[in-house]
Amino acid sequence: MSETPVLDQIIKNVRVVRPHQDAIELLDLGIQDGKFAQIAPNISPDTGKKVFDGKNLLGFPGVVDAHMHVGIYQPLNKDAVTETKAAAMGGVTTSLNYIRTGQYYLNKGGSYCDFFPEVLALSAGNFFVDYSYHIAPIASQHIDEIPLLFEEYGVSSFKIFMFYGGYGLHGLSDQQNLFLMINKEERYDFAHFEFIMRGLTRLMAEHPEARDTISLSLHCEVAEILNAYTKIVENDSSLSGLHAYSAARPPHSEGLAICIASYLANETNCANINLLHLSSRKAMEAALTMQTAFPHINFRREVTVGHLLLDVDTPNTIWAKVNPPIRPRADVEYLWQAVFNHQVDWIVSDHACCSAEQKRSAKDPNNIWLAKSGFGGTEYLLSGVFSEGSKRGMSYNHIAKLLSWNPSRRFGLLEKGDIAIGYDADLVLVDPNESFVVCAAESESHQGYTPFEGMELTGRVKSTFLRGNLIYNNGEVLGSPIGRYLKRPSRIRIST
Repeated sequence: MSETPVLDQIIKNVRVVRPHQDAIELLDLGIQDGKFAQIAPNISPDTGKKVFDGKNLLGFPGVVDAHMHVGIYQPLNKDAVTETKAAAMGGVTTSLNYIRTGQYYLNKGGSYCDFFPEVLALSAGNFFVDYSYHIAPIASQHIDEIPLLFEEYGVSSFKIFMFYGGYGLHGLSDQQNLFLMINKEERYDFAHFEFIMRGLTRLMAEHPEARDTISLSLHCEVAEILNAYTKIVENDSSLSGLHAYSAARPPHSEGLAICIASYLANETNCANINLLHLSSRKAMEAALTMQTAFPHINFRREVTVGHLLLDVDTPNTIWAKVNPPIRPRADVEYLWQAVFNHQVDWIVSDHACCSAEQKRSAKDPNNIWLAKSGFGGTEYLLSGVFSEGSKRGMSYNHIAKLLSWNPSRRFGLLEKGDIAIGYDADLVLVDPNESFVVCAAESESHQGYTPFEGMELTGRVKSTFLRGNLIYNNGEVLGSPIGRYLKRPSRIRIST
């Protein structure tokens, strides 16, 4: 009879939440070589080198925050440290970051052959959680580099910012080629988007084994609508703050962009389309209409925790400027209904740390038009969804699907997303009964403020494990950064 193997660690007394099981079981989790190796009631503590008491807390799979922007407003190597500390304190164990050439990020144009190795070098040793990148093909040459990015670096997801061709990141702009750092004769327009889709269709044909994990994400707003409405709203003294910004980027701009993108996906047979940060009823309705119109396109629909927790009347006005905008309460309620109807596939933070000094204009700090777009929030993703979702009757396993399982499947992170044998031992322990008031001063983020300031959330993250390593416990981020770059698609390996 063989001797019982010694486990690296046992986490005892965990009320395990799994994405495909309604029942919450009290179990012990045995971890070996960074993987879940044994899951059972009452594993003998003698079989583990270390034992951690889960204290009957809820155990969720580590959160996969599938939409972050590390390095957008401060140097990537510094941003990675502070913002993934914030991620760890919120139960996030995998950070998927959008990145591109042009202004912000590395402030460079040119080839991804040169750009992306630099991104990886700046990332190495600075992430407290595991990480990967979605890449935006900005210049026409980038379309030819898609196969290299996939085959060499395991990048399987790409992005289009639909409004960039004729509108600025923060407002009106006629300098978009300078902003994007592309040649003056190039255009970042619908034709370019079509050719990106054709490039991805070719990639799927060349790699049929990875077809399900190759996808294109789109920020859907139409520049012409934004330009026209911004000029109108700027001259309307009856609107201010978030009300004005929402009106300047109206929901029908989102809806129109979704229809255009979806038709192009149909035209190019680009099978896997992710519609990002849907912020409004019109956007969601357009997305659902396109799913009906083009049933052969595998659409996914994303919303952010910001668009679920904030509305245009939030008191933290300037801090909450983001693209697409925070919307009126009726849109927020519609998004929640879509969540409950299982019409939303995942929820993200869209974390883009923008320090207070950068966020507001020094000369006119309350001017919404002069404020920068974007804010952090990865540390509040799980607690925010848990708190507001639980009030509305959301099941724990549905939360696990939206925050872990669904994004991990779509983006080729096949070792993430569940508490099961052979999966990475990414785990977050949550006290479902502990409430706390959001206070930016308590966050590890460099940002220094949050639009969620003063909100009372229920469901506090107590401990976070990354591949079996305790990286956050009772208010403190532990150790040094051990996050790994994840080539995708990864492969699940179950030893026998």
